[in-house]
Amino acid sequence: MDQLTPMMRQYLNVHEKVKDAILFFRLGDFYEMFFDDAITASRELEITLTGRECGLEEKAPMCGVPYHSAEGYIAKLIEKGYKVAICEQVEDPKEAKGIVKRDVVRVISPGTVNDGNYLKDRSNNYLMSIYYNMVDFGLAYMDISTGEFYVTELNGHENKYRILDEIAKISPSEILINTVLFKDKVLHETMANKFSMFTNVLPNKYFDLENSKEIISRSVGVYSVNSLGLTDRQHGLRAAGALLEYIDQTQMRTLSHIDRINWYEVDSYMSLDYATRSNLELVKTIRGGDKKGSLLGILDKTQTSMGGRKLKKWLSEPLTDPNMINKRLEAVESIYEDVSIKDRLKIALGSIYDLKRIVGKLSFGNCNSRDMTALKDSIFLIPDIKNILESAKSGYLSELRMEIDDLQDLGELIEKSINPDGPATLKEGNLIKYGYDKNVDYYRNISGNSKDMILRIEAEEKEKTGIKSLKIKYNKVFGYYIEVTRTNLHLVPERFVRKQTLANCERYFTEELKDLETKILEADEKLVELEYEIFQDVRQEIIRNINRIKKTADFISVIDVLYSFSQAAYENGYVKPSVAESDEIIIFDGRHPVVESMMDSNDFVPNSCEIDCRNNRMILITGPNMAGKSTYIRQVALITLMAQVGSFVPAKQAKIGVVDRIFTRVGASDDLASGHSTFMVEMSEVSNILKNATKNSLVILDEIGRGTSTFDGLSIAWAVAEHLAESTKVGCKTLFATHYHELTELEEMMDGVRNYCIKVQEREEGVIFLRKIVPGSADKSYGIEVAKLAGLPQGVIQRANELLLVMEEKEVRIKRSKKIQEAVSEDKDRLNLFNYKDKLVIEELETLPIEEMTPIEAMNYLNALKKRLTSE
Repeated sequence: MDQLTPMMRQYLNVHEKVKDAILFFRLGDFYEMFFDDAITASRELEITLTGRECGLEEKAPMCGVPYHSAEGYIAKLIEKGYKVAICEQVEDPKEAKGIVKRDVVRVISPGTVNDGNYLKDRSNNYLMSIYYNMVDFGLAYMDISTGEFYVTELNGHENKYRILDEIAKISPSEILINTVLFKDKVLHETMANKFSMFTNVLPNKYFDLENSKEIISRSVGVYSVNSLGLTDRQHGLRAAGALLEYIDQTQMRTLSHIDRINWYEVDSYMSLDYATRSNLELVKTIRGGDKKGSLLGILDKTQTSMGGRKLKKWLSEPLTDPNMINKRLEAVESIYEDVSIKDRLKIALGSIYDLKRIVGKLSFGNCNSRDMTALKDSIFLIPDIKNILESAKSGYLSELRMEIDDLQDLGELIEKSINPDGPATLKEGNLIKYGYDKNVDYYRNISGNSKDMILRIEAEEKEKTGIKSLKIKYNKVFGYYIEVTRTNLHLVPERFVRKQTLANCERYFTEELKDLETKILEADEKLVELEYEIFQDVRQEIIRNINRIKKTADFISVIDVLYSFSQAAYENGYVKPSVAESDEIIIFDGRHPVVESMMDSNDFVPNSCEIDCRNNRMILITGPNMAGKSTYIRQVALITLMAQVGSFVPAKQAKIGVVDRIFTRVGASDDLASGHSTFMVEMSEVSNILKNATKNSLVILDEIGRGTSTFDGLSIAWAVAEHLAESTKVGCKTLFATHYHELTELEEMMDGVRNYCIKVQEREEGVIFLRKIVPGSADKSYGIEVAKLAGLPQGVIQRANELLLVMEEKEVRIKRSKKIQEAVSEDKDRLNLFNYKDKLVIEELETLPIEEMTPIEAMNYLNALKKRLTSE
């Protein structure tokens, strides 16, 4: 260390504070990286790796990026899961003694990004914190770019893996955990394998209860956490405190937009596990992870980014309270039925900027005049939205309208003070409007009119002295001066002070000219400083009202989602569902919202569904592959979920009894990272359903037992169906699509089980899948027909048909053999009369290829057998 250069020692000392981050070390116009950081950054950013003398025998590896374009490079590193620490000069180089002081001013990690260049407009970027004590969980999460802050708890051993459902719902980009959770290898590794996120293990001191209470009180601005209603929420407090402490240490500034904690109960929302969210493709597709092709892609007609994020959150958190659901539905209906309201809302909302992220920029101190102007323009549209909602026939919309603060005082402040055409940075001036501040006007006049002011003084001096050849000139050495030729020296007044003598003239200055020179030379610098100070004053006034802006922004985002639901309903022909506290799901002519959107008009075949917890607990659906079983069961789940979100649904009519959970077991793939085969993944998902489904749940099962042998799979599928249909155990509403036709026998054996199948029309040229669900059961799978449609070579299809005939004939012979055995076993007395030779004859008959014998051959065989038996 001693042999290192002073600068390199400084670098290493600073880096010691942020060991887990790549340090962007400011040197002049570049951010430089050294040693291991340089090697990593060079590789990940594909920039040249060089070296720098550092006092050691070998040069230190080094790479760098220009400071003015660093954002793009930082974004790439964050996307790859790295932390980046920004080190800046923290003293004026002119005042520095020796090397300029430098220090870390901010640490950027995946969960602490707040800059719009790193963020997706319509997705939240959540940082999550989890406290775990081997029994209970405290959970907190926040979007630092908007200040949205949520806290909850999960108590008891039975919730150990329910925490995974919450993680799946929130989808954080970074998660903070305590050491207890880290040491629970099974749970921690499950989290790591199932979710793609940056994980930090924090020391226990971060989760200290008293420290958490203190930092929460300070951040939210209350005397005690008791006033937040969180007195008995110790686990949640610990998680929230750790999250805020982490933000304090990484952002190194007070964030005024984090001023409220939203406590929520997990049971207030429909519970959806990771598999269900993925299988139903709520916000992204399974293949590709795209929004297009998901339910979100169909329903998102929002006009604002904050509305888009709110819609995504609502889809992740369907409601379980019928009253709140119906409030939303009535609001959607009000907008849907009044075309004028809908069209006017679209125009007004379409011009509103992302208020929530502008608020975040204000809090971080990195907003500029354009952000202020965007805020002002959005504020001036709020009265229009309130006027539009005045005629809405919805109690919920009326409530929202009354709650909205129009913020006109803040809009007018920005309108009076901030130049809408100001520069992107705050150190260039031109931020403040003319007329707002007299000092700014004064310096701006000097800066902009200096030439005219000099000419005015020159004219005045000519008039006063009578020296017509008098000139006011300027150079960098002497500044401004009055030049008088020697022939006019006798006219020079005493107030002129000699500055320089030349061969043909004398140069002078006056106090007025000296003062003006000082003002002109300092005007630009003073103007920039003063405008910056005034801008910050205006910003601080806005920040003092930041809670008002956040509340209004949230109300507008809700209105935007309700508009989006009405527009999606209008475009796609959705209807308002009836939602109540019942056990029925009755859907007439329902449709899959995504599948129908990808088909030509009227090509989608609608299907109905009637299911409850009494007489129709389980619907068993049989039929050929690719005929529509999976689409049907998914659409029932999606229609139910859409209704509980507050959206209209794709059906002619729907009556939805609120469900507490939706479970799906649809398809599976290997989870090689955790060493699980397809079948193991399938069984794990089924196990989760059987352990957690209640009588108020909706279960969607598609082809249970395919990943093992036929008899094993059939046995498992049968046992699962029995368990779910048994009213004394679970009795939940279940849609069970299967290729095991044997399961249809359950309809006769158990109450509440009903058989349905996909209608198929057979023709000489092949089969036609009518995609209509009808009562009854299928007796054929049509797998070869599906293979033919999929384009398998004709030779393969022909051979498959030949093998199918052989296997079916063999199955017939086996069945006949079994019938003979059953008949024999029923007559025990007769069986006792048989001797050993008789048994041999029976076995010979059982294997006799009767179908291949001619009548004469059969008669001759029986005659010979008769003689043999009588002779013996």
